[in-house]
Amino acid sequence: MRAPWPWKPLAVMAAFALIITLPQYVPRWRNWRVYEWPSATSLFDFQPRARSAAPVPEELERLRPAAVPPEQNPLKIADPHGAMDAFYASLLRTERGEPGAVTRILHYGDSPVTADLITADVRALLQERFGDAGHGAYLIAKPWAWYGHRGVEVQAGGWRADPATLRGQKDGWYGLGGVSFTGGVGAFSRLRLRQPGHSRIVLSYVAQPAGGELVIQAGEIEVGVLDTSAEATAAARKSFDIPPEAQQIELRVTRGPVRLFQVELFKPNPGVVYDSIGLNGTWTGVLAWHMNDRHWAGELRQARPSLVIIHYGTNESGYRNYIDGAYPADVRRVIARIRNAVPEASILIMSPMDRGAREAGGAIATMPAIPHLVAVQAKLAAENNCAFFNTFEAMGGPGTMGKWYMAEPRLVSADFIHPLPAGGRIVGTLLYNALMDGYNAYKLRLLRQTASADRQPRTVKP
Repeated sequence: MRAPWPWKPLAVMAAFALIITLPQYVPRWRNWRVYEWPSATSLFDFQPRARSAAPVPEELERLRPAAVPPEQNPLKIADPHGAMDAFYASLLRTERGEPGAVTRILHYGDSPVTADLITADVRALLQERFGDAGHGAYLIAKPWAWYGHRGVEVQAGGWRADPATLRGQKDGWYGLGGVSFTGGVGAFSRLRLRQPGHSRIVLSYVAQPAGGELVIQAGEIEVGVLDTSAEATAAARKSFDIPPEAQQIELRVTRGPVRLFQVELFKPNPGVVYDSIGLNGTWTGVLAWHMNDRHWAGELRQARPSLVIIHYGTNESGYRNYIDGAYPADVRRVIARIRNAVPEASILIMSPMDRGAREAGGAIATMPAIPHLVAVQAKLAAENNCAFFNTFEAMGGPGTMGKWYMAEPRLVSADFIHPLPAGGRIVGTLLYNALMDGYNAYKLRLLRQTASADRQPRTVKP
């Protein structure tokens, strides 16, 4: 008697093959890859690599085919045309403690920013030096389990989250933070602030016919009711004063439906607001095409940033054809959209970190597309009068993620992409130091200009 086919093991094997194959072709799942199928043929390649007379330069050329010229110090921000001056001028007013002098930074990025890695450390360092003007934007619920910001915790229920990455809203309205939330009666968000001191919250929402009602409570005090009903549909914002000692804020829908974007938290004094705006699995095209132009422009104008950081590239690095094809046009479109909305703001393009991948022999090497992408970003920044920070080179260049993975304590997770908190702190400190280096150079330039003007001979009128 013939033995029956082992259908169950075959089904398990097929399911496993499907699970490890799909992330290769679905962009928003790229971070979940467990195997690189293109490297499969290398398993059958038993030929040793040909020896070279200059193996080190050859390897560097392979990893960095179009690297940024070595004369640019990677620990500094490349800014030959003074693109950061508007930001530095705002920071100077803040440092002087001028009334209402708040310097706001919007940091758009992918999954590390989603977890407030890198950004939390830059925020802490800037606010320690220039003053804390509040936490800034925070989503009202977790669209992803790992979403979170240092200093704020949220418990929420009853909301449907539509991130811009998935284009769940046909109108393209996703607020400043890139996610739209819809909830009916009973939907709630409970924000816990680690430190007191915030005196004002701002809710961004959609006013619409038959819109619902939301009660806002700070601690034990009801501070207001948000009625989202209106004759016509429009994006709106409303501010509520809260007691500075309050460390818990609750939003609860009492009449639905309600559509919200984010809550923004502010303190009454001059200082820095550093918004960490991360979307999981995102890429440059989301800001270029998924966000409604007029709506996003309105959100940017309301935020009044002094600096907008565009920090993408990790997910793009898996698509060399995209980098060499549509990517430059997408970056130019994002720059144009920001500049049209807030022409007074500085724009900084921040490259991705190193991204590691296992080679056939088991070593962790840099994905070849990363150095190429960084070079493309540097060129685009220079051509479009934006500043550029080369995160990849600043953190060590090719092979850094391999070193980080082997370090004690470990600095990057096993995917060789997402930094652990200690790794995020390194990158955050590098960015902060680069910002301060540029800021100090700006102040020195102003001092020299003032001194030069004082030395000019004055004409005495007869």
